[in-house]
Amino acid sequence: MSQPTFRTSTKATSAQKRAPWILLAPFLALFLLTFIIPIISALFQSFTTVDRKGLFGEDGVVGRFAGFDNYVTALQDSGFVASIGRMLLFGVVQVPVMIVLCTILALLLESASARWPAFFRAVYFMPYGVPGVIATILWSFLYVPGLSPIVALLQSIGLQPDFLGANSVLWSIANIVTWTYTGYNMLIIVAQLKSIPGEVYEAARVDGANAFQVAWRIQIPLIAPALVLTTVFSIIGTLQLFAEPQILSTVAPAIDTEYTPNYAAYTNAFAFNEYGVASAQAVIIALAAFILSFAFLALTNRPPKNERDQRKRAKRDGLEARRALQTRATAGQVVTDRAPGAQAGRVATTEGTDR
Repeated sequence: MSQPTFRTSTKATSAQKRAPWILLAPFLALFLLTFIIPIISALFQSFTTVDRKGLFGEDGVVGRFAGFDNYVTALQDSGFVASIGRMLLFGVVQVPVMIVLCTILALLLESASARWPAFFRAVYFMPYGVPGVIATILWSFLYVPGLSPIVALLQSIGLQPDFLGANSVLWSIANIVTWTYTGYNMLIIVAQLKSIPGEVYEAARVDGANAFQVAWRIQIPLIAPALVLTTVFSIIGTLQLFAEPQILSTVAPAIDTEYTPNYAAYTNAFAFNEYGVASAQAVIIALAAFILSFAFLALTNRPPKNERDQRKRAKRDGLEARRALQTRATAGQVVTDRAPGAQAGRVATTEGTDR
């Protein structure tokens, strides 16, 4: 008795192929409208400029292709270039401090002796839920003399802190950023720690490893991908710093309208109506973030030194073997080329002897 055969309907198959794209369509539409199109628009606008006729453009506005003039203008702006250097200094100091803090918090919360870890994870993550503008306003009350209890306490013991001075306001901003994002990065590292199998910890306890050895030799190497991810996010976020300096500029005279690269682009776009220059500055910021992130990823993804040395030795041995083969091939070709002449000489000598 033959078993019944089942045929897959062509319509069902085509519907199954369309289903993922139908489900992805809302996301793809939003991604196209809010990400791809703005990037293309910024790139196009960075190569154009607007000529205004009249004092305020009342006689007409004409757009034209400007080539790389906007990029030249942006790079010749000493304030914009100084803001990039300021953010590089900011990132060199603030990013490592924040990564170290969130790593320590994650290790402490995931240790065997931690009490109420869920509660403290929520407490440390809570600052990330506060919008950046509100967080900056709250911290500004703690920085302004006469309003801040911290400043009043330090003044009562003879200190005169100036959190909003020209030499300290950058680190006051760094404090706000660290307070806001440490809990967020901590959760990423905690998620990586939870993926470590329990057998690894059991084997470490059997070998007699203490808590510090477990953290240093097991946990930190295994959470390296999470550390790389949080560092890349922090590098990108450093160059995008905007809300904190803009809000603090109302109480800190040291913060000008070009204090950060994003603030400079915002000022050119909405204060001076220089949209082409602002777009060029935005593209430069994006390129700088990409280059720094790529350089960091290339540095962290390098193989160990012994592996690099082994690759160099293998490459050197391969080159030597290739050269030896080429030398043998050349020598064989020379012998082959000389052989007919030698044979002809032997034939001539034999003929002369016969004669």
